[in-house]
Amino acid sequence: MRVVIGEDHALLRDGLTRLLAAHGFDVVEAVDNAPMLLRALTGHRPDVAVVDVRLPPTCTDEGVRVALAARAEVPGLPVLILSQYVEQLYARELLSDRSGGIGYLLKDRVGDVEQFVEAVRRVAAGGTAMDPEVIAQLLTARTADGPLAALTPREREVLSRMAEGMSNAAIAARLGVTEKAVGKHTNNIFAKLALAPSDDHNRRVMAVLAYLEATPGQA
Repeated sequence: MRVVIGEDHALLRDGLTRLLAAHGFDVVEAVDNAPMLLRALTGHRPDVAVVDVRLPPTCTDEGVRVALAARAEVPGLPVLILSQYVEQLYARELLSDRSGGIGYLLKDRVGDVEQFVEAVRRVAAGGTAMDPEVIAQLLTARTADGPLAALTPREREVLSRMAEGMSNAAIAARLGVTEKAVGKHTNNIFAKLALAPSDDHNRRVMAVLAYLEATPGQA
């Protein structure tokens, strides 16, 4: 699996490269600034990109801007964003094209190697990997309006776990309910969000995107 890394801190960039290589990934290029990252993403068209939110030259939001530009040129390009803090506006912008293959993790999560590697694989496969802290902060800004208003509190809880990338079995274990009950909740979620029958993986991604996009535009 081919990976491009965009990270300006040399130690973290080298660490990510070594970590991913040790788990069977092929890091085709690791760069430290936005212009080089855009060239790498559009040139290599990797299976997944791991990108810091803030990159030179201004160290503001170049990482996300490059990710959006690359996804416009390479539709569906999987991107996993790393950030020091939860920045809601950037997460929402990355989700705006609703094509899946996206993730947003806090850099602290890199310390949990298995969790991080699983997130990279999930995003590469077209799924989502949202940091629990990102979801928690998005929840605090939620309104009662929009398509999610019809969901019950338990359905919202199940959907929030789906946003983390958890399977039905993992959600059942976390919530202390049966997998059958979780399956019923997910079917109700799909129906209430008017997601037509299709591949279950695709419907999960679309449900998560609808969930995350329903947040007010706060940074």
